[in-house]
Amino acid sequence: MAEFYTVRHGQASFGAADYDKLSELGWRQARWLGEHWREAGLPFDRILCGDLLRHRETAQGICEGLDLDASRVELVPQVNEFDFHSVMRSYGERDPQSVPAEGAGRADYYRFLKKAMRAWAGDEISPAESWQAFEQRIGEALALIGDSPRGSRTLVVSSGGAIAMMVRQVLDAGADTVTKLNMQIKNTAVSRFFSGAGGVSLHSFNHVPHLETGERHEFITYS
Repeated sequence: MAEFYTVRHGQASFGAADYDKLSELGWRQARWLGEHWREAGLPFDRILCGDLLRHRETAQGICEGLDLDASRVELVPQVNEFDFHSVMRSYGERDPQSVPAEGAGRADYYRFLKKAMRAWAGDEISPAESWQAFEQRIGEALALIGDSPRGSRTLVVSSGGAIAMMVRQVLDAGADTVTKLNMQIKNTAVSRFFSGAGGVSLHSFNHVPHLETGERHEFITYS
């Protein structure tokens, strides 16, 4: 069988004008993960990532930690995150009273995003990308990633929503699984899958071995 590891991007710039870039901590999280794998002697035959900036920067940081040339990273836009700004905007137009006030905290933001995602999955709103199109895109990504030579190991850098959709499809779980898992996936968290003639199976989910030592535990983040 082949195996592949998904990694959610490092901490992005929540609350900044441009969310789509890593914070300084996000860069460190990515490098630490690469260093962890280098010390463990874990090589990768392919490194894939979405073409969003936070994906590319995370892949670069991991490569730096692995002491690899980042030019070997292949861009795969099928694993990009869904446009959460479009989803929230569409839901806010439907229910203006639910929109968090300016300066609201992260908890208010995530509660609103949960409501928006559930409305999106239920075809109650019409953002730029439909739920069905998102499902199809991630299904195509899984087929591309899973079509790897026997015994190979692939690294895939993506985002929480896209990884949650992969898990949902692999487990054949309900649509709300995506919303629930999306809110749980840590920055630079690792999930491991196997692929073969029987399809793709999930081995482990949402681990941060590079951040679980005592001095780094405080650097576990979710945004």
